[in-house]
Parts: sequence; structure tokens; C-alpha cells
Amino acid sequence: MHVSFALFSDAANISQEGKLNILGIFDAVHVGQFPALHPRTTFVLRLQATAVDVGHHTMVLRWVNPRGLDLWTSEAQLEVGPPPPGTTELDMPIIVQLDLPLDMLGDYHMRVAIGQRDAADLVLHVRGGAPPVVPAGPGQMVS
Repeated sequence: MHVSFALFSDAANISQEGKLNILGIFDAVHVGQFPALHPRTTFVLRLQATAVDVGHHTMVLRWVNPRGLDLWTSEAQLEVGPPPPGTTELDMPIIVQLDLPLDMLGDYHMRVAIGQRDAADLVLHVRGGAPPVVPAGPGQMVS
């Protein structure tokens, strides 16, 4: 089993047709003061499994601050079934809604382990201070 992608977003869901929909992907946030909480973050992970992965697996998420300290850890159990007939791989989207505590500037890590193996390490860049000001003239768009 391997991770094909992992990301932070504003929202995600799986449509009636089985399509993974993701809105507002980001890898950085700006914080005015610390400590802070980035609310309602959606963490999306897409796993791909094969017939050898059928069975029970433990997945652990660790939110790690820039000093390397775990701010929280969460464990989940995954049950992997066989791929559909005629295919060799099974796509497994995982959508987790989180509140991310932020206690300082720097790069935070969402570390994902499946079983005893490190599977992904996603970085969130946390910046602080006064937000940058971009002057906008008439008819100009600022994002």
C-alpha cells in the first residue's frame, strides 16, 4: 500500500459517482499571533492498495511542530478488501477534518504511518506577523 498524494484543503468530499472532490488546496497559512488554531482543516490522503494489502492495517497521524514535538496523535483502523474484478489496484481516499494547533512560526508536519512503515510526511508552512499588504488599483484583483 502506498500514498499517491496527501494535502491540506478547505473541504473535500466523495460524490455519488465516487469522484473525490477537493476545494482550496494549501500548503501555507498566515497567523497573527500564537498560540493559534487553524480550524476545520481538511486533510486528504489517497492510498492505493493491491491484493497483497488485503486485511487489517493501523494508520497513525502525528501533528508535529517545528521543534519536533508531537502536538497530537490519532490512530485509525483500516480494513482493506480485495480490488474489484479485472483490476489490480484499489483507490482508497481518506478525508479527515481537523483543527490544527499552532504554537510557533515554522514548518509543521503531518506524519502518516501505516503499520510500522512511514507512508507520508506533509509540510504546512506557518508564517506570522503583519500580513502582506498588496495595493490594488481600480479594477484590479487581489488574492
